[in-house]
Amino acid sequence: MTSRLVIFDVDGTLVDSQTDIIDSMTAAFAGQGMTVPSHEAIKGIVGLSLPVAVTHLAPRVSEARRDALVAAYKSTYQALRLQNGAKGSPLFPGARAALERLAANPAVTLAIATGKSRRGLEALMTSHDLAGFFASTQVADDHPSKPHPSMIHACLRETGIAAENAVIVGDTEFDIEMGHAAGIRAIGVTWGYHPLARLRRADLRIDAFDQLEAALGGLWA
Repeated sequence: MTSRLVIFDVDGTLVDSQTDIIDSMTAAFAGQGMTVPSHEAIKGIVGLSLPVAVTHLAPRVSEARRDALVAAYKSTYQALRLQNGAKGSPLFPGARAALERLAANPAVTLAIATGKSRRGLEALMTSHDLAGFFASTQVADDHPSKPHPSMIHACLRETGIAAENAVIVGDTEFDIEMGHAAGIRAIGVTWGYHPLARLRRADLRIDAFDQLEAALGGLWA
């Protein structure tokens, strides 16, 4: 039996965290007296490590101002997480059922590659009781920002599964580019934060979680 690896992005793929992300970035920029980026611009940087994301939104700010924006974002996001719990980042429809079906398959191993911090990911997984699903969890604390392939390489190394038997599932072009840079295939999900045009390099695209297993089967046929 060939072992397969399915690596999931988190924000915009498994959970809908856009409200907390937008509110936190809005508070960070407003608190620094800066023009607040549009909601679409903020959603466009989801998945990047936070310092890189802030630099994309405010490319001409000083390093000190960037660090202040990052700190303000983290502070607000943590407060919202404590206030809202799982309600602030609900699972997308069908996400848990898809994870349960895949985890029940002895040939499939699950992993995570996310721009979240370790603390943020662990809090999210606790709130949704997800910890038992994933054999490898890679976070922004330990790697260069997406689309660098470091997180994928770590997932492959920790699980011992070959790149040709691995797939990344994500909602942004950063996920797709990261997967291809690591030599694995990528499934783009259309319910997340990047528009369809930015998912054009995905090997396959799906519109709902109930399409995931068929898509994986098609890639691995």
